Amino acid sequence: MKCPFCSNPDTKVLDKRETEELEVTRRRRECLKCRKRFTTYERIETVELFVVKKDDRREQFNLDKLKTGIIKACEKRPISMEQIEQALNSIMAELKEKNKKEIQSREIGELLMRKLKKLDQVAYIRFASVYQDFQDLSSFKKEVSRLEKKRKINKK
Repeated sequence: MKCPFCSNPDTKVLDKRETEELEVTRRRRECLKCRKRFTTYERIETVELFVVKKDDRREQFNLDKLKTGIIKACEKRPISMEQIEQALNSIMAELKEKNKKEIQSREIGELLMRKLKKLDQVAYIRFASVYQDFQDLSSFKKEVSRLEKKRKINKK
């Protein structure tokens, strides 16, 4: 760490403390040349994730938006907040695993639909009807038929 007073690269750490949240490390340092003291802070650098919308607009990823969508889909269903949080954590882990700075909104929607399909089929249909923009009753029927076929196959 370079001294801010004399630019000497040789310093020593006198004291190190973590914040209560363990998100920042505070280090008290001393320059070995001019003997002046200074403080540095160490934080984990997080990469901002941007969502590329259907019309190519980009906006910063918003976890609250995702949470609102899943909560609306699961409304009045026998799904606990813990299950919703687990689904969100799983989605976040998968997004971080991709190690991208930008992600298509379609990819996020598909991830969420896969989680909802396993969690609750009614919640899945609710979300899919908005996400896939069902225009009429036949769209609902087609999706419900696909679910029923998969369920029959999985029972065999």
